[in-house]
Amino acid sequence: MFIADFHIHSKYSRATSKECVPEMLEMWARRKGIGVVGTGDFTHPGWREELKEKLVPSEEGLYILKDDFRREDKVAGADFEPRFVVTGEISSIYKKNGKVRKVHNLIILPGLEQAEALSQRLEAIGNLHSDGRPILGLDSRDLLEMVLDTCPEAIFIPAHIWTPHFSLFGAYSGFDDIRECFGDLTGSIYALETGLSSDPPMNWRLSALDGFTLVSNSDAHSPMNLGREANIFDTELSYKGIMEALRDRGTKKFYGTIEFFPEEGKYHYDGHRKCNVCWSPSDTIAAGGICPVCGGRITVGVLHRVEALADRPEGFRPSEAKPFESLVPLHEVIASSIASSASSAKVKRKYEDTISTLGPEFYILRGAPLKDIELLAGPYITEGIRRLRCGEIEIQPGYDGEYGKIRI
Repeated sequence: MFIADFHIHSKYSRATSKECVPEMLEMWARRKGIGVVGTGDFTHPGWREELKEKLVPSEEGLYILKDDFRREDKVAGADFEPRFVVTGEISSIYKKNGKVRKVHNLIILPGLEQAEALSQRLEAIGNLHSDGRPILGLDSRDLLEMVLDTCPEAIFIPAHIWTPHFSLFGAYSGFDDIRECFGDLTGSIYALETGLSSDPPMNWRLSALDGFTLVSNSDAHSPMNLGREANIFDTELSYKGIMEALRDRGTKKFYGTIEFFPEEGKYHYDGHRKCNVCWSPSDTIAAGGICPVCGGRITVGVLHRVEALADRPEGFRPSEAKPFESLVPLHEVIASSIASSASSAKVKRKYEDTISTLGPEFYILRGAPLKDIELLAGPYITEGIRRLRCGEIEIQPGYDGEYGKIRI
């Protein structure tokens, strides 16, 4: 088995860390225990040149970092080399059926040559130089057609499908039906990204999604956030293996996902951030969608949107549903356990000590025996991980762009 996180960004995307470079992404993939990480931002010419300089081909459709660029970092038992797969996100803003649509789509490709060919075609449509996630006035259906025409083996995944402002089912700029978005090419899509503010049980409430593999990715804007959501594969380590696992839903090649608690996502509940209004869908409906503080429109969150489109009750589980695990990043567990800020030097030191003695983050969170954790990390962090594994947490839901707050 291996863990994969496809949707990330490089230093060329807006609001991202300057550390989003191949050597730091590879180091943090080792720290996390991620076997395959997306490159992100393949449309940006500067990023493609950097990838060509620093990566070399490994298995079919995958790459590894050149030895010259590898950062020394002590992680117990992390003797694997993370692979890279070519990925990128495109923002399509266009008018369809009388409404402005804003949809983000994730594209996975089998090589940098295909990324070059597709980028050359997209250059004729919009500016690919100013942002690693370009904004194009291109219908999502037409983008899909261009992608498949350039590279029939491409994997096309609608990104964070419930985000209010930029997604397939977004409350303010999306569609109620995937077929309205992609039309005759809907059959060429076989996976959907659920996003940080929803989890599989929320998506299981829509029978229209039964025919798609539900994937989860971090959408990381800094290397430290790699793997906050990810996918678990039980297949060969190759582009073809990944593609077949996503496409063949009846098998266990795509094993399942690692999830945020959806309440921690920044668009789970409804609300108005500047007015400190955080509401459940029923609260919003009772108030007619109007903020009681400023009189403006309440931002409708993911839970509300799911309930609006759902045709099944809460708790329904389809027969072919994949397993999932809900986790909190290790540095947040450590911060809660030692009563410190997640960004503090104290937490950073403890995090590095813990992975250097116990192993990668996912092993610690998911599988390490509690007695081993206690021996090497102490009783408080051990208790934090025990509570996390048992779901003994408290969450203040996120809303209107504000991340939720976790207490362990």
